[in-house]
Amino acid sequence: MSAAGLAAQPVADMHLHYKWTQQDLTSPQDALDGLDQNHIVMGVVIGTPAELALQLQSLAPDRVVAMFGPYREGGDWQRWAYDAETVSRTRAALESGHYHGIGELHVIGGFAPKFAKATVLQQLLGLGAEFDVPVMIHTEFSRADFMLSVCREYPDTRIVWAHSGAILEAAAVDKVLAECANVWGGLGARDPWRFVNNPLTGQGGELLPEWQALLMKYPGRFMVGSDPVWPVDQLDRWDEGDSGWQELPRFWGFHRGWLARLPADTARQIGCENAVALFKMADKVSCK
Repeated sequence: MSAAGLAAQPVADMHLHYKWTQQDLTSPQDALDGLDQNHIVMGVVIGTPAELALQLQSLAPDRVVAMFGPYREGGDWQRWAYDAETVSRTRAALESGHYHGIGELHVIGGFAPKFAKATVLQQLLGLGAEFDVPVMIHTEFSRADFMLSVCREYPDTRIVWAHSGAILEAAAVDKVLAECANVWGGLGARDPWRFVNNPLTGQGGELLPEWQALLMKYPGRFMVGSDPVWPVDQLDRWDEGDSGWQELPRFWGFHRGWLARLPADTARQIGCENAVALFKMADKVSCK
């Protein structure tokens, strides 16, 4: 299918943020209008603070899935793993029935404990299994070892690997998917403007051979998201709002470009069906 043809095809965005720094530029209704304009039939939303995701979900419960993000403000991405209250707040959120996932949880070299000592993360992974909800983890290391430790130790937890390792090459991602059937790879921010060290595509927008092979090897394990935070080099400024939602056409234009080069059934699976199935929205959302 051509990119023009795919532009009208339904997609599911498995990685959306709605943050306090975005509210001035994007109201909840503006956000839903953005989903309409980009033919996004389902959106997985992480609020900062978490309650902001519920504003979107309350307006469109058959379309928006709210995850419980433990961050209350920008700096929490480097503090959450050391805060014991993170676990109790997450349990209370899941018990409320309003949230249907945990994350995004940033685990980045230099800011996070080694997995053997990552007590808070381990308890959150346990909650994911207990409540049967996905846990979205953002790892940023030069090797896949941390994610391998996570998925081996918690095989009953459904893990969404944000950005599929962010800076990792396709071979490292393959290693994790081959060993851990409980991991799904997200492709949000794997675009020419964010994680650029190991791109998905060449200069012409075509999938690089190693990524093409990986997507075809695991067509049921990848999902696409926009990760609408912008600008990425000056996050959460006090004097300027985050315009990520205004960038949805740019981000999805990129992803639709390479999706259009896959077989139609595979493109629909990766672009929509996998996320809908993982977040148990098949009775509400159609990808056709």
